[in-house]
Order: sequence, then C-alpha cells, then structure tokens
Amino acid sequence: MRKTVYWIEGDGVGPEIWRAARPVIDAALRLESGLTLDWTELPAGEKALAETGSPLPEETLRALSQADVAMKGPLGTPVGAGIRSLNVALRQALDLYACIRPIRYFRGVESPVRHPERVDMVVFRENTEDVYAGIEYAAGSPEARKLIAFLREELGAASLRGDEAAGVKPMSEYACARLVRRALLHALKHGLESLTLVHKGNIMKYTEGAFCRWGYELAAREFAGQTCTEGSPEPGKLMIRDRIADAMFQEVLLHPERHRVLAATNLNGDYLSDALAAQVGGLGLAPGVNMSDSLAFFEATHGTAPDIAGRDRANPGSLMLCGAMMLDHLGAPGAAGRIRAALEKSIAAGTVTEDLAAQVPGAKPTGCAAFGDIVGANL
Repeated sequence: MRKTVYWIEGDGVGPEIWRAARPVIDAALRLESGLTLDWTELPAGEKALAETGSPLPEETLRALSQADVAMKGPLGTPVGAGIRSLNVALRQALDLYACIRPIRYFRGVESPVRHPERVDMVVFRENTEDVYAGIEYAAGSPEARKLIAFLREELGAASLRGDEAAGVKPMSEYACARLVRRALLHALKHGLESLTLVHKGNIMKYTEGAFCRWGYELAAREFAGQTCTEGSPEPGKLMIRDRIADAMFQEVLLHPERHRVLAATNLNGDYLSDALAAQVGGLGLAPGVNMSDSLAFFEATHGTAPDIAGRDRANPGSLMLCGAMMLDHLGAPGAAGRIRAALEKSIAAGTVTEDLAAQVPGAKPTGCAAFGDIVGANL
C-alpha cells in the first residue's frame, strides 16, 4: 500500500530533527511493513514567509483540508505576520479538535519521580475552545471596557472595576462531547480499564463543570452497555470517573498507574501533558497528534528552540515517536514498535542528545544527526 504524507519541516530545530527522524521512519517500514510513504512537503513558517510572503500559504491549507495524514516539526510565529500562533491557526482552520498525547517511560532515563515506569497514559485535550478560542482584549482597550461594562451593567458582575484585561472562555456541549467520545472510543478499542474526566468544575461550574457533566451524559447515552461509573463499578466495563484538575496533578505524581486515559479541557490538558512528559524524560520524548474527523496531523510537541537551532544539539525523539504513532494509525504496528524499541535501546546504551544525557547516569552526549544514526542502527 502507498500513502501520501504531507509534511511541514518547521522552524528553528525543525530541519535538523527531520533529517534525523525521517530515515528512521522509512527504514522501520522497509524492515517490517507492506506500506510505502510518499512524502510531500508543504510550505509553512519562516521558510514559507521568505518564499511566499505568508507564514501559512493558502496552498498549504488547501492541501491539508483534503489530506488524511500529515506531520510537522515545530513552528514559530513570525513577528508582525498577523497570526497569533501558527499552530493554533492550523488547528482552528482544519478543526483539529482533539490533541492526543501518549506518555510512557523509556528505560534508562533518570526521572524526578521514584516510579516513572508506572506512567503509561494518553491525554485527550480539547483543542478548539477554552483559552484556544483566543477571545481576549488588552486592559484599557475599548473592547475590554465595552465587555466589562456589559458584564457589570447587564449581568451584575459588580466586582469588576472596569480597567481589567478581559477574555471569554467558551465551552460547548458539542465540542466537549466529541472530545470525550474520541477518548472513550480509544479506551474501549484498546481494552483499557478507566477514563478520567479532568476539570475545575468546583469553581467554574458552568464551563469546566459542564465539561464533566456532558462527559458523563455522553457515556450514559452512547456507551451505556460498555461503561460504568466509579460509584457503581461493574466488572469488564470501562470505568468513567472525574477528578478536579489540581487533585489530578497530585494523582499523576503519586498514583499514575490508576489512570490510563485522561479527557481534559484545553488548558488543563496542556498543563497535564507537559507535566507528565517531564516525569518520563521531557518533551524530547513526547509525541502528539491533532485530529479532526478526517485528518490526523502528527507533530513534535516541543518548540523551535532557536537558541540551539543549526548547532546539531536537538533531540529528534519526539518526531520519531510521532512517526511511530502515525504508523500505528496507518496499520503498521510492527514498524511502529520497532521505532519505539530502537529508541529505548539507544537511550539505555547511553549515547544520547544532551537534553537526555543530563538525565541518564553516565551518558555520553552526542549530536542530533548521530543520535538518529544510532536509533536507525538499533532498528
């Protein structure tokens, strides 16, 4: 089978991690799969701005709107280009409503927690509403004053003074339910024992609290025969439960083995996925995918790291693991498993990029390109 994969190189360390990661993905496929990838590059970011005058050309959005698989490196946002965030712009334009991040421990990495091997979970984060809606106004601006005046005069928000910055946190049943539905389907498909709804509904009762309520209602309505709740456990059924966000941070530190799938609002999911990544080796080993109902857009979860760009110091692990996620998605689990096993073997051997060397006792630092060669050899 042949599959077209659209790819965006990215800014900063993007070109370096691609040069190290893509040969590993292709080699894993040659060793164990009947799948061939046709890579088609799309312009975006600084390269696109220099070539076309736009950091996000229409041709790129048009191609992605018709695609079903894509990958990207990290993207910065050029100053003065008129887009708050290229990543957010892509997610909104393509309705990539589910940010999915699997987090697991790789043997050999020193961790700040005592039992990182107990971390093995997937975070499903809503990707279109909450703070990602981007509805906010600067303090003292006409827009902020108008919004605050409406809140005070029409809705009785008497505690507002009138000079604050102001933002709106929209959350709809539609967006929350489709995120929870995708998380439920994942948990059921893989035979996992629990799904935890993470929210701050004790304070924000009509937004975060609604996320929790809508999640339970969806499970009862669409998955009644397959799910149960923590208060009424049933053997063989997926348990749906919820946790307040701050308590959940304690849970993932003390008892991560109790949680396999998390479904979270945008900001809570952002915090939790990064915190969990820190427990198992950092963002250099944290893959992710943003999904709509038609497109799976895999991306390295770290930033552009401009301070080390072009210096052969970046860690290509996140992009390699994105490739493994993509191969699972495309029905090549054997090749995906080879990448994960080769990466773990490489880390355990101790010749790793400098970010990992700081966390691996007795490790010898090496460059991005050399680490890619090491992982490739361990396939």
